Amino acid sequence: MISAITHITRLARAGFVFAREGVFGVIDPSLVPPPVQLLIKLARLIERPGAKVGPRLSRALTRLGPAYLKLGQFLATRPDVVGVVMARDLENLQDRLPPFAQKEAEAAVAQSLDRPVSKAFATFGPSVAAASIAQVHRGEVIRDGTRQAVAIKVLRPNVGSRFRRDLGDFFFVARKAEAHSAEARRLRLIEVINTMSRSVAMEMDLRLEAAAMSEMAENTRDDPDFRVPVVDWDRTTHNVLTMEWIDGIALNDHARLAQSQVDLPDLGRKMIQSFLRHALRDGFFHADMHPGNLFLDDAGRLVAVDFGIMGRLGQKERRFLAEILLGFITRDYRRVAEVHFEAGYVPGHHSVENFAQAIRAIGEPIHNRTAEEISMAKLLSLLLEVTGLFDMQTRPELILLQKTMVVVEGVARGFDPRLDIWKVADPVVREWIERNLGPVGRIQGAMAGAGELGRVAASLPTLASRVVAVLEHMEKMAREGVTLSPETIAAFSRAEARKDRWRTVALWIIALTFIGILLAVRQL
Repeated sequence: MISAITHITRLARAGFVFAREGVFGVIDPSLVPPPVQLLIKLARLIERPGAKVGPRLSRALTRLGPAYLKLGQFLATRPDVVGVVMARDLENLQDRLPPFAQKEAEAAVAQSLDRPVSKAFATFGPSVAAASIAQVHRGEVIRDGTRQAVAIKVLRPNVGSRFRRDLGDFFFVARKAEAHSAEARRLRLIEVINTMSRSVAMEMDLRLEAAAMSEMAENTRDDPDFRVPVVDWDRTTHNVLTMEWIDGIALNDHARLAQSQVDLPDLGRKMIQSFLRHALRDGFFHADMHPGNLFLDDAGRLVAVDFGIMGRLGQKERRFLAEILLGFITRDYRRVAEVHFEAGYVPGHHSVENFAQAIRAIGEPIHNRTAEEISMAKLLSLLLEVTGLFDMQTRPELILLQKTMVVVEGVARGFDPRLDIWKVADPVVREWIERNLGPVGRIQGAMAGAGELGRVAASLPTLASRVVAVLEHMEKMAREGVTLSPETIAAFSRAEARKDRWRTVALWIIALTFIGILLAVRQL
């Protein structure tokens, strides 16, 4: 009871902030019951002047602190939960907060690295960027007698306890919503908060972010257009991440890009092709590729930072993505439909022909437009909407992919408004299909299958001995019968007695309820 009151008190404060920032003004009153309509009208009475201007929800979440900021960022990737309009509002959410004190940062680093800051770093400068979970400092280390610049990411003090408190409030709301709303159960709100909780837990262990950087560095080792900063593992712990400092041009610094006479159309190409390579070839992609997280180094390569949000695609999802993109490029809508069924995304009781017809409704308008008007991200969004009509379950990994593609496309088109996304994507998609679905891919698949069969065959003797032991035990039971100990028989008796008592109580409750109903009917 006390816990519920605590949750409600904190949620009431959040509701007040939402009301002040005009969030309830975006709700259509006709979509909610009359009592809720009254509450919305009361909430709008305390709206602050000027609240109708700008992204209301983003402002409110920023005021409410780190956990709410992360909730907003997470829900921006789930338009199936919050709706398209709200998701677009949340896309503008900037994860920026004032930095915490320099002394606190130095104390956290010293405690985490188990040595004074002056022993770990030659210099440790002030914060250069601060977000909801951590902030970044510029420092220097001495290697082989020379000073090298590094970026030092430090977790905010007590951020874990604050997140756990606010996540408890989110779970409270999700459980109550699912208990009273079929729509909330359909959207699986508890699972949504669970997924967010796991994501935040990984972000708050900076060793895991370092591991993501290391994995992507291995994947992109031979890529001509993309690289990842080097991790300094000797100065990386749960609360501190040290990496190579990037001196390149930030992609949101348009003035420096113009001064450097960068080939902007080629930069747009690098964006699209790098992202598709990571998604298709590696099944592991940076899911927060906004311009502030991307730099252009002296060699003309893209360098990504902030690996807190990553996306993964299994082999099935990669094949799905490659084949549907190629299907739209070649206008083979039947093949696009078949891929959905082969992947198990659309239940088999639906018609492939009807689904292909729905796909055609998306694809054909594309071919009546110029290349720069065609959005691959919008196409995937429409595709996910159509598949909902055919009972396709929500695929969070595909939604995250689509939302990341929206950002990547937006950045690329900012550099070249006439960029032909399909022409740029075509070689990457075809290369993956030839390598994985062509003759070489089939041979590799057959070899992998043979290896799996070999492992199964190797385990057959052990499996056979277990089967023989079970059969011998069953034969003994059939020959000698099942023997129960006196203790087991006594336990059975007690359990049956308890069942009889509860049956009696249940019968009395049913009888009294029935009598109550009869009396109520007689009074009508």
